[in-house]
Amino acid sequence: MSTQHFLVEIGTEELPPKSLKKLSAAFSKGVLDGLADAGLSFSASKSFASPRRLAIRVEGLATQQPEKSVEKRGPSKKAAYDADGNPTRALTGFTGSLGIDPSELEEMETPKGAWLVYKSTEAGQQTIQLLNNIVEQSLNKLPIPKRMRWGAQRVEFVRPVQWILMTFGNEVVPGSILNIQNGKVTRGHRFHSQGEIEINDAMSYESTLLDQGRVIADYEQRKDKIRAGVEAAAKDVGGIAVIDEDLLDEVCALNEWPVPLLGNFEERFLSVPAEALVSSMKEHQKYFHVVDDKQQMLPHFITLSNIESKDPQQVISGNERVIRPRLSDAAFFFETDKKTSLLAKRDALKNIVFQTKLGTVFEKTERVSKLAAKIALHLGNNEGYAQKAGQLAKSDLVSEMVLEFTDLQGIMGYHYALHDGEPEEVALALNEQYMPKYAGGPLPTTATGCALSIAEKVDSLVGLFGINQPPTGTKDPFALRRAALGVLRIIVEKELDIDLNDLMSWAAEQYDGLANESVVDDLVDYMLERFRSWYEDENISAEVFLSVNARRPTRPVDFDRRIQAVNTFCRLEEAAALSAANKRVSNILSKQETEMSNTSIDKSLLSEAAEIELSAQLEAQAAKVVPLFDAGQYGEALASLAALHQPVDQFFDDVMVMVDDEAIKNNRLALLNQLRGLFLRVADISLLSK
Repeated sequence: MSTQHFLVEIGTEELPPKSLKKLSAAFSKGVLDGLADAGLSFSASKSFASPRRLAIRVEGLATQQPEKSVEKRGPSKKAAYDADGNPTRALTGFTGSLGIDPSELEEMETPKGAWLVYKSTEAGQQTIQLLNNIVEQSLNKLPIPKRMRWGAQRVEFVRPVQWILMTFGNEVVPGSILNIQNGKVTRGHRFHSQGEIEINDAMSYESTLLDQGRVIADYEQRKDKIRAGVEAAAKDVGGIAVIDEDLLDEVCALNEWPVPLLGNFEERFLSVPAEALVSSMKEHQKYFHVVDDKQQMLPHFITLSNIESKDPQQVISGNERVIRPRLSDAAFFFETDKKTSLLAKRDALKNIVFQTKLGTVFEKTERVSKLAAKIALHLGNNEGYAQKAGQLAKSDLVSEMVLEFTDLQGIMGYHYALHDGEPEEVALALNEQYMPKYAGGPLPTTATGCALSIAEKVDSLVGLFGINQPPTGTKDPFALRRAALGVLRIIVEKELDIDLNDLMSWAAEQYDGLANESVVDDLVDYMLERFRSWYEDENISAEVFLSVNARRPTRPVDFDRRIQAVNTFCRLEEAAALSAANKRVSNILSKQETEMSNTSIDKSLLSEAAEIELSAQLEAQAAKVVPLFDAGQYGEALASLAALHQPVDQFFDDVMVMVDDEAIKNNRLALLNQLRGLFLRVADISLLSK
């Protein structure tokens, strides 16, 4: 089958920079999915994206859909002819609707007898006739939160569309998109290029745009050029450019012809915390900052210009004039804030409501302070540090700097605490209270930071559950799901010996009866349930989670050890048989009228060889694994219990449990109860059996 190259480009006004990558990926996927649905094969594809265009080239695209076999079933043979062998109305109606002669039909044998069918081959459509609709459908599915209209038209898109380039081989694909006729011309850089640029060959798309339009259409190529240019500019002044990937993506989406330029600012601004300077440059101006080999900030920045100026110094000077007042503001805020200590700033928190029923932010710091101190005391850490960190935790929220640069909360608390002469661990904790800030993010590095972070999150959890405002559906305004996972991560990864029952009870005590025992129980269950998504991300099966959760171990470190042990146990050859046996035992015991609590075995009542062997093996295993269970060495214990596979199977093959003799029956039930009890020290492995 013959093939041609297909090229489509949607030319627009400047697209939202933070959405460009996502829009490009979605557009390309939509086109390729549409081609696949139409049964059109191709050899390769490549996406392009810049501030003013979304494009994709599909190479070696089949010029026609493949032929399709068509089979249409008519009446049964019995119903097709009458007793004299003449066609019935059922047959003539069927053949008439298809415009064929009855002789063209074939017989098909089925379990219900012979049927008449018409088999034919349907030619595929020409690809060029399908492409416009495929592109249109892809554009309709783009993830655009809010579409806009322009001019007097009613069509909508993320930004006004100015041109459509759509060619297949040497032909323009007939039709229009968003009320714009398809063509074979594109447009280059807004300032470095004039007029329309004709694209006669899809394979020369990038080179033509580059040479005639001064546009680097390939997103990744443009990004690599920016990275190299920024690094080279920093190297020119003996520095190292700090390249944030999100910022790199954003400036890549803002420029079609990126030109890195190095600017400077006064060294006096270096007395301001680097984070404040970076926030000013990165968030507002999209500048990259420069550090030395010791990671100390240098008085330089790198900006990206979308034009190659004949006088670049003028562009640099303009950027320096823009950033100077922002840095001056940051310096002013810093100096102003230092005049008042964090402790003194606490009074202003009395005017900020945390939650209507839970009081002010000041009251929250009072609770968090006491809870953090209790956690630190329990863990054998510095109780005084934790208490002080809790008191100062939110003071920087009312600082001038954080009011202007909200992303600096916690960071400025650290700097102001050091200025106030607080111990460094207390200062670090003020920033670490917000960790982890996202899934997989860094955890607190200090003991005080761990205590404060846990306390801050648990206080919110207990308070909001106490007033019956847990997360519902997709609504989680206080980010309680993230808070719960954060607490679990800190406890597990830092191996902290904390019981969730104790932790929630300590937090509830700070609320003067707001959170009762029922709330504590509900919250512990909620916390344990958060483990489910955690382990899903680690590709640990839901059955493993459910088997451990059935035992409800409330120490997160212990919970995790059990999960890892059971997950490893599942890979053993004996695991499936033992989990099935436990399920069988569970079913047998559950049918007893009274709960089986007796596990003592009368050896004089053991008569069958299989039950004598199982009893001996259980006794030997108990002596071996109970100390391992007590030490939390669940993996070793389960590996040892795997040896019970054979005696358990033999028992069920040879021994009847539910015999008429009540004493023997109860003795055998006690034997099974002992077997199940050993495994239940880790998890209910009967739930592993599907």
